Amino acid sequence: KSFLNHTAYLSCFFANSHTADIKDLRVFWQKGTDEVVHEVYHGQEKHDNLSPKYINRTKMDMDKWTLQLFNAGIVDEGQYTCIIIQRRDEGSPQVIHKSECLLHIIANYSQPEIALLHNGEQMAAHWPDNNLNLSCSSSGGYPEPEQMTWLISHENTTRRLTGHTDVSQDAATKLYNVTSKLNILVPANIFTNISCLLHLGDQLGSLVSVPLSI
Repeated sequence: KSFLNHTAYLSCFFANSHTADIKDLRVFWQKGTDEVVHEVYHGQEKHDNLSPKYINRTKMDMDKWTLQLFNAGIVDEGQYTCIIIQRRDEGSPQVIHKSECLLHIIANYSQPEIALLHNGEQMAAHWPDNNLNLSCSSSGGYPEPEQMTWLISHENTTRRLTGHTDVSQDAATKLYNVTSKLNILVPANIFTNISCLLHLGDQLGSLVSVPLSI
């Protein structure tokens, strides 16, 4: 995993790498089946065959056998293959290592923010109940979120609700925006806390809004 616009690190470490002489090796990185990402030819970086979008964006750390991909973008997501070929004194060169990395890009969503869509005089104390139309929004994130839910707490009870959620993706940046809308009846004269949670998946966790207190 790598954060958007940061450096991604793709490992090609192999057994006994510390004994290998880089001058006897050709290290070849590719994405998918047709994009050449990086090439080290007998100790020298070779740029002739690189796909245009990777020119001046990669560097190989030969001590750690790790490829650095600078300014990683969403278009860089995907599977990368590292192939190491050793030159031999006799016979044809031999593939001594092949490994694959799957790169995922992460962009941080903004903190979810609750807005009261219709307030007016609904909050007047003499009304028996308050019917609220709420929205919760978060933007600029990646990958697509799993869901957005609401937590309604009053006294010693908490309810989890799911509103109507819209998820959109910007055509240019590929980043996601998410908005959930909820219509809820809040009892009068009872302190109520309302929060919304953006669920990003098991590994990325959740983001929570500042509570709306009524």
